[in-house]
Amino acid sequence: MEDSFEHPVYSPNVIEFVTVSREFCAWLEGVGNQSRPEFVGTALKILPLLYLKSGMLPKSESVLDEYLEKHVTEEDYEYIRYQVQTTMGRFDDYLEVFTADMQRSELPLTSTISENMADIYQDVKDFLMSYRSAVTEIMNDALVELQTNFESYWGQRLVNVLRALHMVSYGGENIDDDEDAADGPESEGRKTDHWILSQRQREFQDDFHDDE
Repeated sequence: MEDSFEHPVYSPNVIEFVTVSREFCAWLEGVGNQSRPEFVGTALKILPLLYLKSGMLPKSESVLDEYLEKHVTEEDYEYIRYQVQTTMGRFDDYLEVFTADMQRSELPLTSTISENMADIYQDVKDFLMSYRSAVTEIMNDALVELQTNFESYWGQRLVNVLRALHMVSYGGENIDDDEDAADGPESEGRKTDHWILSQRQREFQDDFHDDE
């Protein structure tokens, strides 16, 4: 494959997706500094944009024989999940509607905003890290994998979370963080357990800012 700027990975739609994805990941990595209303308000704006840009990506086909390297570790995933869970508090759980398991279950199924957000983050961040390699073949296969996972996995999770967040924001309840203050010392402990981002995440953000 020629390393040409005419390749789909350099198209305006991909560049726009990369821009939105970088904002999305940087925002999630800073969840610990946001209040619940701030987090919900931003999520309701950035998630539809991420979905829109995902649907506009050009199609391509894999060219590499080997699997792409995975950059998001279990610790990275857990950091995002735990921070969102702590921020959302009692609003983290929601009833699941659009899932294959729902059709086979006689009881209501619950999901969490935090786990679904971490799922989305994992695929999007892995794509960004591979795209950052500037190797056309790797960028191409990362794009293919991203689209495949979007269609079969995290795209559905995104719209499910958007539905849940809409209910949180417009459901009539007071979602201010102060409501959960009565949880006591345990709550404070949970917030401090995962303050430190992995070194790779910090370097990734610093490098991107240096390139701008």
